[in-house]
Amino acid sequence: MRAAFYISDGTAITSEVFGHALLSLFPTEFEHFTIPFVESHEKAEMVKQEINKTFRRTGEPPLVFHTFVNPEIREIIDSCDGIIYNFLEHFVAPLEQQLQLEAKPKAHRTHSIHENNYDYRIDAVNYALANDDGSNVSNYEHADVILVGVSRSGKTPSSLYLALQYGIKAANYPFTDDDMDELKLPDFLKKNKSKLFGLTIDPQRLMEIRDGRMANSKYASARQCRMEIREVEKLYKKEKIPFLNTTKLSVEEITAKILSATGLQRHKY
Repeated sequence: MRAAFYISDGTAITSEVFGHALLSLFPTEFEHFTIPFVESHEKAEMVKQEINKTFRRTGEPPLVFHTFVNPEIREIIDSCDGIIYNFLEHFVAPLEQQLQLEAKPKAHRTHSIHENNYDYRIDAVNYALANDDGSNVSNYEHADVILVGVSRSGKTPSSLYLALQYGIKAANYPFTDDDMDELKLPDFLKKNKSKLFGLTIDPQRLMEIRDGRMANSKYASARQCRMEIREVEKLYKKEKIPFLNTTKLSVEEITAKILSATGLQRHKY
């Protein structure tokens, strides 16, 4: 199996995102290695040895995606037995020409701990945790979005991802079996209706997820799952609540679609 390394003097998130995006275009499996904070000559030499060892083990030169600022450390990595893909080198020169500005690279350049956006994300994570699964319905006036749906339709991971990645305060509220006889919006959701966004899921997939949590229960039965999905989708349409089917989507795709549909402002950079 071909190996891919994602390396940086910082978190290596940029290398991972770009590298994974490129490799996802190819219908084959890769062995992935992420190595952040390569900030010294010693660590760079260790990483180089690891890449070379992988080449000897697999017989194929590893793909090496990196974003280094320090030219000496970059040269060490570039001298390894891998195939190098330097994202910064590829894009910086054309941007300098376009902007008529000289880039001033520095380590940890994407870390915004001294900027407001970092505070947005921390506050949003705290909010999502405090308002998960309908645990605090009195605080919804501070929400940017309120995700609603049946249990196990993706509300909690989506709320946390919106908070951590984009600084968006996302509460979530579950519709349970007790609500189904006469499903309607409770008053605390009605007065925040403009913030509601519904999640739904195919009943078969919902049954599989619930069965892994509570096997052979009414909660996980095909009949129960079909009934709950039918009722919540009927409610979404009646109340004109925008909603999304999460069955075949990753949490990254779910949240991107929510942002696109709602127009919420991202606090990421």
